[in-house]
Amino acid sequence: MAGGNRTSIFEFLLWGFSERPEQQCILFLLFLWMYVVTVAGNLLIVLAIGTNTCLHTPMYFFLASLSCADILFTSTTVPKALVNIQTQSRSISYAGCLTQLYFFLHFGIMDIFLLVTMAYDRYVAICHPLHYTMVMSRQRCTLLVSACWALPSLAAMTHTFLIFRLSFCSKKIIPDFFCDLGPLMKVSCSDTQVNELVVLVLGGAVLLIPFMLILVSYIHIISAILRIPSAQGRRKSFSTCGSHLAVVALFFGTTIRAYLCPSSSSSNSVEEDTAAAVMYTVVTPLLNPFIYSLRNKDMKGALGRLCRGKVSLSWGR
Repeated sequence: MAGGNRTSIFEFLLWGFSERPEQQCILFLLFLWMYVVTVAGNLLIVLAIGTNTCLHTPMYFFLASLSCADILFTSTTVPKALVNIQTQSRSISYAGCLTQLYFFLHFGIMDIFLLVTMAYDRYVAICHPLHYTMVMSRQRCTLLVSACWALPSLAAMTHTFLIFRLSFCSKKIIPDFFCDLGPLMKVSCSDTQVNELVVLVLGGAVLLIPFMLILVSYIHIISAILRIPSAQGRRKSFSTCGSHLAVVALFFGTTIRAYLCPSSSSSNSVEEDTAAAVMYTVVTPLLNPFIYSLRNKDMKGALGRLCRGKVSLSWGR
């Protein structure tokens, strides 16, 4: 692409959720509802944890961080898609596309790191309960969450810079409803072998290593739970861990399919890729508040007190 095309004048066109005009109104209302519920649900979790001293523990500290990340993660893609549907415009500027790509990758990878951190927290709590307070100290929890916020920027910057080096033909249609690595490489006029190699290596490291760490953690956790003599204790432990595993399965399953199992550029493949992208960018952040609160008595109690206005603003642990 000529240097002059790398300006605010150059634009991409987003494929969107569907090409059928009759579906646009329904899709707009559906995704608007999903976005509002996602933001409201995750914000309620953050407020319930922040205003209830009983929930000032490492597990809920990580959950509040995950809820914040989910709000930001969804907000990088859905509002722009809604605006495009409402205005009947598919355009996004080159600068806007790269900005969206960076923040999408940053908050998406942050989600992954937080899920690993939550698995580690549950592993220590169940497999090494006597050392839990010492291992998951306030300083270590703060360090872990800080790392989850900071480290994703390195991977996001690497991918964004490599996309910046590519050339694009004007008015190319990105086969997705937002700017993502795979769709952008598909519409590039340049050789994308380096990009594909980095996606495979770095993406594999960011996705598969955390996924394997979570699996190993839960193998140890389930083994420890089965040794608990009390049936009530086993039920409580399985309930807490089951919620986390449900989120992990949904998020990692769709993300690994999108990044490590790329499809062709046919119309059916575009629809399948878009459906997979909706699952990890919209559906998972939407379900997180329900998965973590409806199966958790402490969270349900905190949300009930928050809704009734019976809250405390102290931040002790």
